Amino acid sequence: MGFLDKMFGNNDSKVSHSATIKWNALTEMQQLETIENESEQLPVLIFKHSTRCGISNMVLRNFEKEYAIEENSVKPYFLDLLEHRDISNAIAERFGVTHQSPQVLLIKNGKAVYDASHSDIEAEKLSDKL
Repeated sequence: MGFLDKMFGNNDSKVSHSATIKWNALTEMQQLETIENESEQLPVLIFKHSTRCGISNMVLRNFEKEYAIEENSVKPYFLDLLEHRDISNAIAERFGVTHQSPQVLLIKNGKAVYDASHSDIEAEKLSDKL
C-alpha cells in the first residue's frame, strides 16, 4: 500500500464501517419518507460518502473514530453515492441542501437542521447540534 493510500485510503476498496456506529444502509428512495417520519421521534444522521474518493475515505475514518454519540440518541444512515446518486439528489432537493461529498446531515422533525461537508465534518460538532 502506497503512502497516499495509507493517508487517504485505497480508492478501490469498499469502506469498512466502524463497530461504534451501527449504520443503516440508505439504498431505496422510499427510505427518505421513513427518515422524515423517524426524525419526528429521534434525530437522524445521513452520511453521504463516495467510496472511490480518498478525501471522503479519510473524513469517514476520522468521523467514525471521533464518534461518541450514544446509540439511542440518533439513527445513523449511510449513503454510498456511487451506487445511489439519485438518492443523494433527492436528499438535496427534499431537505434544501446543496449536494456535497462527503457530507453529513442531521434531520429533526423532517427538516435538515445541520449539514457539513469535507473537513467541516466532525462528530463533536454534530453532537453539539443534538
